Amino acid sequence: MAIELRNVTKRVGGETHIYPTDLALEQGCFNVLLGTTLSGKTTLLRLMAGLEKPSTGEVWFKGQNVTGVAVQKRNVAMVYQQFINYPNFNVYDNIASPLRVNRTAAKEIDARVRKVAELLQIAPMLQRMPAELSGGQQQRTALARALVKDAELVLLDEPLANLDYKLREEFREELPKLFLDSGATVVYATTEPAEALLLGGYTATLHQGRVTQFGPTAHIYRHPLDLISAQVFSDPPINHARIRKQGGSFYYSDSVHWDVGGYRSLADGDYVIGFRPHHIGLTPVGGTTVKVIGSVVVTEISGSESVIHARVNEDTWVSLSPGIHPLKRGDEVQLHVQVDKCFYFDAEHRLIPRQDI
Repeated sequence: MAIELRNVTKRVGGETHIYPTDLALEQGCFNVLLGTTLSGKTTLLRLMAGLEKPSTGEVWFKGQNVTGVAVQKRNVAMVYQQFINYPNFNVYDNIASPLRVNRTAAKEIDARVRKVAELLQIAPMLQRMPAELSGGQQQRTALARALVKDAELVLLDEPLANLDYKLREEFREELPKLFLDSGATVVYATTEPAEALLLGGYTATLHQGRVTQFGPTAHIYRHPLDLISAQVFSDPPINHARIRKQGGSFYYSDSVHWDVGGYRSLADGDYVIGFRPHHIGLTPVGGTTVKVIGSVVVTEISGSESVIHARVNEDTWVSLSPGIHPLKRGDEVQLHVQVDKCFYFDAEHRLIPRQDI
């Protein structure tokens, strides 16, 4: 394992920021910490870096216990959401700074700085000051400083959050490639499920200071262990509702029900379904769908998609539908739920696997 947290907790005063956590990351992998603001992502990064000490538990790096080792004595690089560059250094000197601290030879410093600057397309700006750069160029400088260090552990705390949409898209494609050949273990914190999917690798879902699930990113998305993990990995938010199994059917209401399909052996009783917004739409699609009637709460139109919030019985659901649908508050709307795409959870909100798979 490259880095491992063993029963790590973090308490500040009377508050618990990180509950008992075991997490092991393999060397050379791209790892994502996915969770909302205040879910514990930054605290975990700081514990990995050695910027904070755990209240209990141990941090291991490449087979050694580094719990009490100062950050200055670890081969770690960290890039923050804010553009943290030395304002009185030009771009060249900003990138070179960690190499100079390590007393690297001047000739090697020059070669490594120019190589990483070419890689990040900031070579023409090496003599500029940070104040003369755009936001994207400043963040490229910060990333270059992390890359040039050849750190074994690179920690990225929402590094693209302050960039415009186009730059974020470019960086999301570039980042895994940049670190692919470095051999470094990369840990990337984000609040955006779509970003986790684009970056790939492995993902840990976080909720209120707990790691709820960890594994290959695509697997976590398709097979959440529980409703909380599914909620963390959905934007717009995942819809959920209580249902009842009776005989060979699931019932949302007396008029909305469907065949149990691959869940025929489940005992009769109460369960919970979860379904993502793109699995409920204004028109029926293939597979098994059921129709519900709702009342529009609000509609958000973005490009070629419409996000429709609708009240259905006692629930408020979100539909992500292709096309522009200027529905008004209070409009009655027919929505079609792809029940064969739903997640089914037990009373404790744990995922129930299909029995026919």
